[in-house]
Amino acid sequence: MRLGSALKHGFAGMALILGAGCTAIHSDAPPPDPEAATGRGNHALATASSFMASTANPLATQAAFEILSAGGSAADAAIAAQWVLTLVEPQSSGIGGGGFILAYDKPGQQLIVYDARETAPSRAGTSRFHDDDGVLDYGEAVNSGLSVGVPGLLRGLALMHEEQGRLPWARLFEPAIRLAESGFAVSPRLHALIASSRSLHQSHSARTYFYAPDGKPWPVGHTLKNPALAALYRRIAAEGVDAFYRGAVAQDIVQAVQSHDRPGDLSLTDLATYQPIKRQALCAPYLAYRLCGPPPPSSGPLAVMQILSMLEHTPVLSHPPDSAQAVHYFAEAGKLAYADRDIYIADPAFVPVPVQGLLDPSYLGQRAGLISTNQAMPKAMPGQPPGADLARFGTDNSPDTPSTTHVSIVDAEGNAVSMTTSVESAFGSKLFVRGFLLNNQLTDFSLAGTDDLGRPLANRVEPGKRPKSAMSPMMVFKDDTLHMAIGAPGGTAIINYVAKTLLGVLGYGLDIQQAINLPNRGSRNYGTEIEADTSLTGVVATLKAMGHRVTERAMPSGLQGIVITPEGRLHGGADPRREGLALGQ
Repeated sequence: MRLGSALKHGFAGMALILGAGCTAIHSDAPPPDPEAATGRGNHALATASSFMASTANPLATQAAFEILSAGGSAADAAIAAQWVLTLVEPQSSGIGGGGFILAYDKPGQQLIVYDARETAPSRAGTSRFHDDDGVLDYGEAVNSGLSVGVPGLLRGLALMHEEQGRLPWARLFEPAIRLAESGFAVSPRLHALIASSRSLHQSHSARTYFYAPDGKPWPVGHTLKNPALAALYRRIAAEGVDAFYRGAVAQDIVQAVQSHDRPGDLSLTDLATYQPIKRQALCAPYLAYRLCGPPPPSSGPLAVMQILSMLEHTPVLSHPPDSAQAVHYFAEAGKLAYADRDIYIADPAFVPVPVQGLLDPSYLGQRAGLISTNQAMPKAMPGQPPGADLARFGTDNSPDTPSTTHVSIVDAEGNAVSMTTSVESAFGSKLFVRGFLLNNQLTDFSLAGTDDLGRPLANRVEPGKRPKSAMSPMMVFKDDTLHMAIGAPGGTAIINYVAKTLLGVLGYGLDIQQAINLPNRGSRNYGTEIEADTSLTGVVATLKAMGHRVTERAMPSGLQGIVITPEGRLHGGADPRREGLALGQ
């Protein structure tokens, strides 16, 4: 669908980052963030006039820069970056996982979503994560063969290259193959995450790659080589993605999953028959802009749109962004959006998702009316948007751990890619096959399948189903012209990270780096979260007086964004909480 029509109708088809420290969070919340690592700084805005890449790792950004410099498209650059991220950021994403890709074709005025989300195997059932004692502990579910979904990322990227690539497929593998064969230096962040993962150390398949012979994690600066991944990349470059989804590699994947102590049921047929889905982008207005992103099964863009739409009914922009009042309004809108997310969002091929109703202006106006100027809601209840049956499903309280990555690219022709990919929790299932890790994305489904009243959960496991996600690769348009590409890792907190940054740029007029640098804040409907050791510590007492249950914790968002100014300049931002790079020419 062409962009102008799509936006009208609401649908349409060098800054170096260090990590942040980790702390405990409220007992009702998901597990502590395994991605939290060490340190934080502030970084200058990256600027360019031709093209720009912002990714979660300098080596990935440099690979994207190499491809863009060679005349590659935004799609080409994003693919090359992902091959490198599989190698250098294995805790977050990789070819053993999946993702959502939003791609903008400027000459054709086309906005396309490539849904490369993993699927449940054909033999998966609602009681998948149950044993004789009930629902499995989350850690037991994650670190097993049961958690592995059919990887979708490779087929999704191959489809995008077929439609929007410019350079030869094999050329896109060259930077990653060089790095895998010559080696890369283990970063402080990767070292810290390896050192903190007991389950990774216990993985027979992964231990010899991530740890020295004495069992200690490879030290910072150690040159880590991955010849197995290089060999696999050479095969995929020469033979296409069937080299992964069929034959010996597929057999090794299935063997790893089915031979685990707690085996899964992923089959050769599941791999051979996986297909990505092209979807129309979901779009909604905010101020003078149109926000666009993937529709369900991603809940992220829809929730971001709800938050910002509800905030238009509040005076949030009349208060400084780091004031107690601004944080209050933002958190309250988040509670309402997450309450809807937890009951209504799932794979639309399996359950009716009331997307239009959830974005209905009258409905969102009514929801915004629940926000008090000076009193926090203890917990928001889901609403009943037009077309929804509130009693049909129970509320899904499944945890969602935040190991994900994001890539934003704009090429010299104005084409763009906003791509969020993941293996789910840190190092995924910990199953290591031919130099890459397999995902644990099936734990993004509801582990229980039903609520305490016995009502089915929309996001329960079913054969072939895609699990709900919070991934929020988004683009912003003004007068049908691309203005911004943004996204983040962070599990369910992605929604708040992206909404905060959009509010900063579009609402407060900050540049992209300033908006990313704003302390993270928000609510996922179980209290109000404030980024620890930031200026927001000064508003905690006021928030508590309003009734907020405040938790201060590390919030390593990993935002990567690009803004195109009215003059055509490119401004890039990379999150100071992780190790990213925004670089252009």
